[in-house]
This record gives sequence, C-alpha cells and structure tokens, in this order.
Amino acid sequence: MQAADVMTTNVISVTADAEVREIASLLLEHGISAVPVIDADQRVLGIVSEGDLMRRVENDIEHKSWWLKLISGSSAGEYVKSHGRRAGEIMTPKPVTIGEDEPLHRIASLLEKHRIKRVPVVRDGKLVGIVSRSNLLRGFSVTAPDTGLDVSADDREIRDAILKEVDENTGVLVDRINVIVAEGNVQLWGLVENQEEKLAVQVAAENTSGVKAVENNLGFVPRGMSSF
Repeated sequence: MQAADVMTTNVISVTADAEVREIASLLLEHGISAVPVIDADQRVLGIVSEGDLMRRVENDIEHKSWWLKLISGSSAGEYVKSHGRRAGEIMTPKPVTIGEDEPLHRIASLLEKHRIKRVPVVRDGKLVGIVSRSNLLRGFSVTAPDTGLDVSADDREIRDAILKEVDENTGVLVDRINVIVAEGNVQLWGLVENQEEKLAVQVAAENTSGVKAVENNLGFVPRGMSSF
C-alpha cells in the first residue's frame, strides 16, 4: 500500500497571506489540526498547525516577566512566530513531503523521525494530498498480515470514483472522509453530519463498479463542530 491509497485528496490549504483568524476557523470548521501553505502554483511552502496557532494565542494572553525572557531566550524568528498575523509568518517552512508512491512503512518512519503528525503528498512538486497518522493506521489495518488483502491499480480507480461521486453528488464534505480499498473491499472512515450523510456515502460506494463489499466506519461530527 502506498500514499495514493490512503491519502486525503481534497486538502484544505491556505496561501501565505491567509490571516490567523481565517486559519483557526478552517481548522474548526473541518475538524483538522493543520493546513498546508501553498503558492499560486500549488507548491507547498509550509504548514500551519494547531501548535503554531497556540503559540500565537499564548503571546496575546501572557506577558513574560523580564527574568523569564532572559532564561528562555528570544530571537527574531521566535518573535515573528509568536507575533505574526499571517500564514507565511507563523508557518513551519519547507516541510517534509512525499510522493504518491511512497510505501506506508516508510511514511510511518518519516513521521516518527521528524516527530510530525502528517505529511503533504506532492506530484511534480504540487500538492495532491495529505497523509496523517490516522490515514496510516487505517491503511495498516486493511493490509495486516491476517487480512490477505493487497491494493491494485483497479482499487485506486475504485477509490477515486467513490470520492468523486461523494464530492459531486451527495453534499457530503469529502475532506472529512477517507476511503480505503483493497481487492474491491471498501472501508469508509471519517466524520459526517448525520445518518443520512453516512448512508449516502455508503450508497455511493456500493454503486461503484468493482466494489465487492463496504464496511461503513463513518462517525458523526461532534456537537459544536459544524460547517460555517
């Protein structure tokens, strides 16, 4: 299994001039913990995470005494990180990226090595997806030794077809769901608004050519987290 088999394809991203409040709203609206920062050509410039935003908020509500500043030290870079108001100022620049053919075990090693929770997927240098720890776990669960399942080019076509159908015809936010396909067996993961949306995604999968079975693991968006 490779990145292309588990990645989230409808990636929520921002440009370098996006304001902090806008980014915070996107994270809340879509139930995600970070967004890639891209340029006009879809090339990844950096990533803004919840941690970056928290650093900015902490600066607004907490003023360190002079001796704490002396102990902790300070720099121009830290100042920009804690005071910046746009994505390009607070983002982690030049993040680790992978290609669509990156094997899952190597992605797991990258996340561990760099102590990150997600990694952008690029094609010809342009953003096409993102793989998070949860994406990896779902992929590993499908291809565990006792399942005897493997992923083929046909499975990837099935996955693309399901995501396209959901995105274009169901009204479900496809960036909140993930579809895993192995030997025609489909697993649905992620969050939807209600039972009707959960059923709509299942029907879309069941009606896709080549699908043998559908396992619906979709959950519901927690109260207080909804589309704006």
